[in-house]
Parts: sequence; structure tokens; C-alpha cells
Amino acid sequence: MERDYSRLMATVDSTRDDALGTDDVMELQHRLRRRKVSARELRDAARARLASVNDQLNAVVRDLDVAPAVTGPFAGIPSALKDNEDLAGYPTLHGSWAPSDTPAKATSPWVAQYLALGFEPVAKTTLPEFGLTASTESSRFGATRNPWDTSRSVGGSSGGSAALVAAGVVPIAHANDGGGSIRIPAAACGLVGLKPSRGRLIDVPELDRLPINLVTQGVVTRTVRDTAYYLAEAERMHRSADLPPIGMVVRPESRRLRVGVFTEAIAGMPVDPRVREAVHATARTLQGLGHEVEEIAAPLDQAFGRDFLRYWALISFLLQKAGGRLLGTDFDSSRTELLTQELSRMAREQALGIPFSLRRLVRASREPEPVFASHDVVLSPVLSTPAPLIGELGPDVPPREHIVRLLRFASFTAWQNVTGSPALSLPLARTDEGLPIGVQIGAPLGEESRLISLGYELEEAMPWPKTPGMAMA
Repeated sequence: MERDYSRLMATVDSTRDDALGTDDVMELQHRLRRRKVSARELRDAARARLASVNDQLNAVVRDLDVAPAVTGPFAGIPSALKDNEDLAGYPTLHGSWAPSDTPAKATSPWVAQYLALGFEPVAKTTLPEFGLTASTESSRFGATRNPWDTSRSVGGSSGGSAALVAAGVVPIAHANDGGGSIRIPAAACGLVGLKPSRGRLIDVPELDRLPINLVTQGVVTRTVRDTAYYLAEAERMHRSADLPPIGMVVRPESRRLRVGVFTEAIAGMPVDPRVREAVHATARTLQGLGHEVEEIAAPLDQAFGRDFLRYWALISFLLQKAGGRLLGTDFDSSRTELLTQELSRMAREQALGIPFSLRRLVRASREPEPVFASHDVVLSPVLSTPAPLIGELGPDVPPREHIVRLLRFASFTAWQNVTGSPALSLPLARTDEGLPIGVQIGAPLGEESRLISLGYELEEAMPWPKTPGMAMA
């Protein structure tokens, strides 16, 4: 059969001269308040844009018809929901054939808050099966393609949301992060992606039953101020008693920071020279801005990669054995993908070692990170390479090879999921071909405001194109 080259190496940008224009959330809110545009016009524009590009992106599981919000700070702003959170009346499929198509009876606490903030989701978005890998490709829904180059992956697991924001369909979309799933697609798609501190936002109560709750909710956006705005308003609705408040961060602070920089991946895995240079260029910029910058060793225990993989395998095993109870739906484990089955099998094989790995991970989740005794933030890659080609981390890859490729691609993000500390991906570089490269900044638990402040400073010093069309203008 003749290969379809029309879907390869193309950029996708839905922005046009309509109600949405090229504005971010904050600018749209200003226009709504001044009645220069209506919520219906924004919603209609988002739906029209989605219809114009989704055949190229494959980012949507299903369209949504949610009652328009009349209150909330984001009332009138179109958005999207990742399809691993329940919205009453719609199935939640987790990128898999295993769950049933039965509609959810209730809306999850996080989605309820998201709707109460005023967002109007127009679609549920794609993810790899149960978010277990770093590319949004599944046997059920196929591959979601990167707006910057449709032959490339959007990363994962919040890849469908990232694709819609990067292509200009919506200015903000739901994402969540259990091993890098906000930051990885943000890096692949040229977006801002902040993983908040554990406990910062409303989450899934069932996850607290696990030895370590790795998952935090959040969003992907095109600007630092939109991420700051979202967190400030979400915090008004749900204030964590255990963390210092973020508040509304609107500009960089004058305080100069101690920045630790590392580019070494776990277990000596290779890192693309272009990624290393992106981190070093960012470090030079920060030094030029007056921050104290120092090269440091990777603040990761040598056993971390093995321990996290074992925990990942244990989670897969629990999904295989108790998916119905965990997800609240009919569940056919025989329909899971090869990667899920292989990880589950690894958990059985390594059962004797899992308690030791869990003990080390739980200790890391409860103790202060030593690196922050001497540094205010740490700078590192998000990923070891720019976005890979579609298929490199797809469901048809032999599962053992898939695991090796996954560890090589995405070994910089999982640490913060264990420690619970916040981390921010910023699109501060691009390859010669135009693919985004994300740079990650990490801070101590509860210090999101520090990351946002530094993000503003870098956005001004190292501005990035907000969509593929802007890059080519």
C-alpha cells in the first residue's frame, strides 16, 4: 500500500482572525470583561478550529457539550479535559480498550473544581494507555501528532491536551503528571508546563491509598502568566494547609537565586547535545541576569531509576488485577496493551525487590531534598532528546524495548513526582528544524512562586514563539 506522506513533516496551526485570535487566557479575559468578545464567540471559534485541525492531530477522544459557565474567574474560556478524569455523562477510557464505555455517574473532584472556575471544555483529549509511557500513542485511538512536525510525537501522557494548546485550538487545557506527564508534552510541544507540589491542588482521593501519590493535576499553557493565573485562582478554591500560599505572581522578583545545573541522565544514559546546549544556554542567560550559577552532580540516587521502574510496574500490576475497583468501571484486563502486561509481569518477577525499592522511594518522598540546602533552584533537561518520531514509543514496539526507549527518553522528570516538589518546563530552545526543546527548573516543596517568578524572567530574556505559525512568521 502506498504510504501517506501528507501527514509527515507538516506544521499545524489553527490560529486565525477570529474571536480567539492569538490571545492567551489573560488577554481573552480582558476582552470578555470589556465586552469586545462573547463567551459564545470564543466557544464557537474553538470548535471551528478543532474541526479544522483534528484530522491532522488526532488529539481528541470525543467532543464535549458542557453547559456554559456563567460564573468563575475563567468563565467563557474554552479548554479541554484529559480523558483520565471523570465527567458525568461521558465514559472515561484512559487511552485503553480495557475500561467499558459506560458513562461516568459522577464528576471527579478535580474536574468539578475546573468547571467551577469557569472553563468550558470542548473535548476530551488523548493519552497513552493509563499514562504509562511518554508518547501519546495507543492501540485504541492511534497516534496524536505534534503541531510543530506531524511526523513527531507530542510526548505524554497529556499529549492530546498539549497538541490542542500548541496548535492554538484552546489557550489552556487540563493535564496531570505522574512521572512527567505535564512537563514532557509541554517540552515536546513548546508549551509552559508546571507540575505543582504534591497536595497543592485537589486530586483523586484513591491515590492516597498508594505508598506514594505520584500524581498532581495541572494545566498546559502558552504563557507563564496563564499558568500563574490558573494556580492563583485554583488556590482560592482549595488552599493547602500544609504548603505556603502561591498567590498571584505577576512579575519576576528582584532576589537573585543560587542555581544548580546538571545535564547527566540516570545510569549514564545519553543526552542529545542539542538538549545539553539548551540547558547551558539557559544557565548562561541566568548568570547574565545576575543569578549565581553552578554545575552540580545529578541529585538522583543511583538506585532511583530501578526503584521507580519497579513502582511503575507495581501500579501496572494493580491496574491489571483490580482495574474495575480502582477505576470504578467494568474492566477487561485481557484487552490491555503489551507494555501494561509486561510491566505487570515485571512486578511479579521482581516482587521480592519491590518492598526495598518502596522503602527508598517513601524515604525520598518524606525527607527534604539535599540539593536545596545549597541551591534555590535546579536547572536540567526535561527530556534527553527532542520529540521522537511517531512509532518510537508506540504500542507495537516490543515491550522490553519500549521500556528501554522510555527510560532513555524521559529520565529527568520522575524524581519530582516522588519527592512531591514542583517543577516547571519552559520552551527555551528549538532545533534547527524548529522542534521545541524544553528546559526544566525545579524548586523545593511548596515553592511554585519561585518557579513562576523565574519563568517570567526567562520568558522575557529568551522569548519563544507561541504557535508554529508564529515561528514561521
